[in-house]
Amino acid sequence: MGFEISDRAKEINERLEAFMEEHIYPREKEYDEFTSDQNNLWQYPDWYEGLKEEAKKQELWNLFLPKEYAPWSPGLTNLEIAGLFETMSRSAWSQQIFNCNAPDRGNMEVLAKYGTPEQQKQWLEPLLAGEIRSAYAMTEPDVASSDATNMELEITRDGDEYVLNGKKWWTTNVITPKCKFMLVMGKSNPENSRHTQHSTIIVPTDSEGFTITRALRSLGELHSPGGEGDVEFKNVRVPVSNLILGEGRGFEIAQGRLGPGRFQYAMMFVGMAQRSLELMCERAQSRVAFGEALSKKTSVQHEIARSRCDIEQCRLLVLSAAEKMDNYGIDAARDYISMLKIVAPKMCEDVSSRAIQIFGGMGVSQDTPLAHIFTTSRFCRIADGPDEVHMSQLAKLTMRSLSGK
Repeated sequence: MGFEISDRAKEINERLEAFMEEHIYPREKEYDEFTSDQNNLWQYPDWYEGLKEEAKKQELWNLFLPKEYAPWSPGLTNLEIAGLFETMSRSAWSQQIFNCNAPDRGNMEVLAKYGTPEQQKQWLEPLLAGEIRSAYAMTEPDVASSDATNMELEITRDGDEYVLNGKKWWTTNVITPKCKFMLVMGKSNPENSRHTQHSTIIVPTDSEGFTITRALRSLGELHSPGGEGDVEFKNVRVPVSNLILGEGRGFEIAQGRLGPGRFQYAMMFVGMAQRSLELMCERAQSRVAFGEALSKKTSVQHEIARSRCDIEQCRLLVLSAAEKMDNYGIDAARDYISMLKIVAPKMCEDVSSRAIQIFGGMGVSQDTPLAHIFTTSRFCRIADGPDEVHMSQLAKLTMRSLSGK
């Protein structure tokens, strides 16, 4: 096991760090104020597209696709990508500037891996260019969606079309007008075995019969400009050619979508937690309470030490997962990916909570990114599947490996 990072990856990361310092951090408050203003709902600041063009110019674009996704990939390994994601995730919205954000990232993985040439031309290429955005519609309000085989939205073939009927919710990114299509998972073959009943299909957001019934708030936040939507499909018709991979392969696609994006997702939490730790240290050294700097107080020192340990442990776990994926493939890394899903968001939640406590009132205000980091971490402990599901999966994998079966 070795975590040596190539000179190329180091050089890209240095350019990423410089970009963050010059273009992202100075605009954080402005971005937050703009997107929090009800008059600007589902819109982006005027300078937003210009930053994306600058990132393209500097070749800091679509860094997330590992080299096996050629010709769409910049050719980096998972291990090389991991450190880049830590850097670009230090600000809440900066992944979007580099076109490395979810759910577009996962949808691009699916289309690059499973899409037909026609699907790639129509949907993948505009996504890779950052011209449009997309959504992934899986979670449903009426079933326990932590079990992907529970999905009840109906996908029925009618000649040269599929007809969709049902409801989805927590469909991330569907509210913004920039979202032009969704990957929708639904039940197409109810007579099949449990894991081959579902399919995944491309549905344009302007399809007749598709409705966004409301925007959902997560812990009080609308998450504008992307948003999370409660949506309905009433006799929505799409061409048969929009089906991905084939009928009954939706669960397989959902699992395939949980590959490189899962450790990238975990490294996002490492980046946000590292930012929280740095802010915590600055605050502890500059703030005086009861006659001495907070940094002199044992309880604060312990919180800082504990946070550093937690971050480094998670960082190393991500690098282990990336190294295994690079050298042995996704199957060899599944237990590590399960560990990351359990550990990473909880670690970031804990670190950001400690930082908030040290900041006091400022920590829960808009004057630092800490409140957003905390709520994002808590939200993701459900949004990417509840902790309990990942722990059950890890337990099964562990018992299977230890028993030799």
